[in-house]
Amino acid sequence: MQRLTGMDASFLYLETPTSHMHVAGTNIYDPSGMAERWDAERVKYEIERRLHLVPPFRRRLAEVPFQLHHPVWIEDPDFDLDWHVRETSLRSGTREELAEVAGDLMGRPMDRSRPLWDMTVIEGLEDDNIAVVTRTHHAAIDGASGMDITVNLLDLGPEEQPVVPPETEWVPDKVPSDVELVGYALQSLGRQPISALKAVRRTTEAALNIRQRNRQPDVTPPPGPFSAPRTPFNGAITARRSFAMADVALDDIKAVRVAVGGTVNDVVLAVCAGALRAYLDEKGALPEDPMVAMCPISVRSEADKSALGNQISSMLVSLASDLADPVARLRVIQESTKHAKEQANAIGADTLMNWAEFAAPAVASTAMRLYSRMKVADRHRPFYNTVISNVPGPQFPLYMSGAKMVAMYPMGPLNDGAGLNMTLISYLGQVHFGLVACPDLLPDVGHLAELIPESLAQLKKAASV
Repeated sequence: MQRLTGMDASFLYLETPTSHMHVAGTNIYDPSGMAERWDAERVKYEIERRLHLVPPFRRRLAEVPFQLHHPVWIEDPDFDLDWHVRETSLRSGTREELAEVAGDLMGRPMDRSRPLWDMTVIEGLEDDNIAVVTRTHHAAIDGASGMDITVNLLDLGPEEQPVVPPETEWVPDKVPSDVELVGYALQSLGRQPISALKAVRRTTEAALNIRQRNRQPDVTPPPGPFSAPRTPFNGAITARRSFAMADVALDDIKAVRVAVGGTVNDVVLAVCAGALRAYLDEKGALPEDPMVAMCPISVRSEADKSALGNQISSMLVSLASDLADPVARLRVIQESTKHAKEQANAIGADTLMNWAEFAAPAVASTAMRLYSRMKVADRHRPFYNTVISNVPGPQFPLYMSGAKMVAMYPMGPLNDGAGLNMTLISYLGQVHFGLVACPDLLPDVGHLAELIPESLAQLKKAASV
């Protein structure tokens, strides 16, 4: 039995009937050349022999009565692999149909009475490829730990690889009684006052550091919360989800970085900003003020590199969408990310995670559901316009039970007030963009995805690459 950290549990509290807090990925595999049939049964075989390498796959939640404290993970005594791996087939086999199926899966809530993950094997894709859509609740993983889980399920070659056996045999937990859960919660709560005093001291120091830093004449503070302009996709969301994919060459991104400076992530933000600007301009809905992106930041130390769960913070960055010149837009984004990172360092990597420990589960969950039900997001300026998350990926081929993975498209959750998530990952020289949207706010996310390669082409031309 292991208690969720406050940060992990916060993704449970953020969940409402319209905002599902699972992350997902749509991976495409090429099984050509294999003598055996590559299907859901083969995927289950591969997962079963690696379950000890992916601990979240056999853990489920146990909620504390009256929501006195954060839930705990237990090793599920009723674990059933067959329930978690499903299969379906496409009719036309197009990428558009695959995106439709993946979006539908993204819009379904997860069953909290079971381990919070599932896989859907999708056959019938063009070129005889097979897709696998994997969903995992954000309470169990962040982007970095999710990538670690993916790597643990894959091989470096098409031949079946030996799997290191577990050091100890897996033993399911006895489901704790309400009395045991309450007692465990009270023990943890008893230690909170001391932790809270430390958090107050660190937060006060961070606030003074930020105030001093932002008063310096050469510092332009990053965007503040609720400073983002309203766009058509900012408002109260529904439970429906749509999904679209886009691909660009990693070398093109790097070439722009060399020509203009900054980081690969700065160029990625500029590409997304250019696509968003073009999309909204077509709709006659381009705001005068620059749009703002929320960018997750991994705060993992080297010692915690392989740890599971969430170790993340975030920063708000200007997308400079008010500027028509792509290079000028990129330079503003460079400055914005620079100052946002400096401010995040001044706040401290673990400040947000420390405060998350003190969230009252009952209050937080009720508040989020009330916020969603009353559509409060329609009544104030957006906290940010969109999430843009860049997850580093491997530049060498990966295989699952003999089939080569040819593409991987990440899928991030939507929060009420922001009906678009743009997450991307680099793999084998390509940058794969996964765009998740609420179709009731952004009905043609596929068109926005089409504008991403165009945005990069314009940026390359302006940078004389």
